[in-house]
Formats: sequence, C-alpha cells, structure tokens
Amino acid sequence: MGFDLSSIEDYVADHLKMFIMAVAGLVIFVGIIAVSVFFIAVRGHEQTMVPDVIGKDLTEALLELQVKELYPRLQLRYSQTSRDKGHILEQEPRPGTIVKAGRRIRLVVSQGVIVNRVENFVTRNIDEVRLDIQTINAAGGGSPLLTIREPVMYEFSSETPGTILAQKPVPGTNIAGPTNLEFVVSRGRENQTIAVPQFTGLQLSRALELISGTGINFHFALSDEKEGEGSVTEQNPPPGTSVSLNTPVQLRITQPEKIEDNEVFGLFRYTIPPNPYPLSVRLEAVLPAGERQRLFTVNYMGGEFTVPYKLPVGSTLVLLMMNRELYRQTVQ
Repeated sequence: MGFDLSSIEDYVADHLKMFIMAVAGLVIFVGIIAVSVFFIAVRGHEQTMVPDVIGKDLTEALLELQVKELYPRLQLRYSQTSRDKGHILEQEPRPGTIVKAGRRIRLVVSQGVIVNRVENFVTRNIDEVRLDIQTINAAGGGSPLLTIREPVMYEFSSETPGTILAQKPVPGTNIAGPTNLEFVVSRGRENQTIAVPQFTGLQLSRALELISGTGINFHFALSDEKEGEGSVTEQNPPPGTSVSLNTPVQLRITQPEKIEDNEVFGLFRYTIPPNPYPLSVRLEAVLPAGERQRLFTVNYMGGEFTVPYKLPVGSTLVLLMMNRELYRQTVQ
C-alpha cells in the first residue's frame, strides 16, 4: 500500500494557509491595539486649572488638588513662625496655571519653626500662644524649652481681652536653653459699659442668641407663671439701662408649653472660677442615641453659669471652656 503524495501536499497546503491567516489576524489585532493606545496617548488627560492652596492647611490643600485630579509632591521646610506649621508655604506650578489632569504639583509645607530665637508674641492671643508653646515643647521632647511665667500680668487696654501687649525676653533674643517667658496681657477696657437689651417676651432660644452676640453677663431663674410659656417674663435691670459688662442681668423664664413624657425641663448650674477676661464657654448635650448637640456658646468672665434646657431623659450636659471639659451632668 503506497502513500498518496497529492493528498499530503493538499493537507500541508491547507494547514499552512490556516497558519498564515492566524498570523495575519494576530498582526492586525496587535496593530489595532497599538493604534488605539497611540490615539489615547496623543489625546492625553483633560486640562484643569491649578488651585491656589498657599496658606491653606495641608489637608484642605490635598482635598482641593484631588477635586482637580492633581497629585501632590511634598517638601518640608522650617518657617519663621509656629503659626505656619502644617500650612502650604509655596506651590509649583503657580495658581491659575492650566495643566493636564494627573500632573504632580509641588507643595512646600511648613514643619514649624526652628526654635533658636524668641518669637514675637505681641498682638497674639495668650491662649493660642499657650497651645503653640505646648506643641513646641512636645516636638522637642525632654525638658520644656519654653515656659510661660504664671500668673501672667494683666492690665486694662483698648486691645481685645487676652491680647499680649508686651513680652520678655524681647523678640529675636537667642535661646541657649530653657527660657521663661513673661507676658503683659490685655484685660480689656476698664469700666466698659453696655446698654441692656430687651429680653422680656423673647423665647429662650432667641434670648440665648442675644446673650451670645452681646457678651453681656446673665443669670437665669425659672418662673412658675403660666403666661408666655417658654419665654422671658421678667428682667432686671430693665431694657436700655447702661451697665458694666460684668453686671449680671437677671432673667426669669417660664416652662415651655409642650414637654413630652420622655423629656425634662430644668436649669443647668455650675460655678466657673473667675477669669481675668471673658473666655469661650460652651454647653453641649449628648443625647441618649449618642448625637452631640450644641446648646449655647458665650464668652464668660466666671461665676455661676445658669442655662435652661429641655432634653430627653438620659441626656448628658457637658460644659467646656476653651474646648476643655469642666463638668458633665446627666439629665434625670
């Protein structure tokens, strides 16, 4: 039995043709992919405008770049004041430059100040300076480099209460070791007076807003009267009277009209130690579900702090001064 050469030749020819077609198809497919990639690369990213982030906090700057589809390249640098720490000092490209999305933006971020000279603290708020010095000492480790001599000296002036008027050592003094800072701080104007606003007839929420906006001293008491429910029914001194800022205005308020079975209406009381000038005081409520609610914020000199409240049973009242908790009380 012999081989049919013509059949073998046909078989080889058919398979060769199929191989050539497969190779040609693969070449065409690769070519299509290459052309697609080429045109995508030529088209590039969409254009966008570089935002101005100089002077902004690093977190805020990063969020703005993210919105523009731009990416940061960070560099750290010491600056002239501790107030710059964590803020953007420089950026490249400049704000307003049109670039392609995906571009990297160079950001120079302040890592604070090299503490080798005494900073100029005059015109700054004493409480802000205290926080800055705590940060500087914490970063240095070991014994504190800078300390404030307490109590600081206070004097009456036209500057905002709490403003540093003078310092010792003077700005620019070399720091060779642990240094004690002495400050003279504004107490505000002497015998500063204010006209007592009209409180009678106001609802509690509006009365608290007025107190917060004017900074006047105050003292609440609950009234047994039924008329004018949930409002101020009596005040002393009367509206229009000129009094000093530390003179408390006596306010009597009635119970709100509607109190649910799971609610309680009462008067929060706490005696705050006297301050040399008004400090920020905030009363908050933590509701039983965990939600935190701000009830009242005011600059307060100290003394008995009284605020009416209407809250669900089981809520917790939290009193804070300069963001530091002073006292908390559960509503029963």
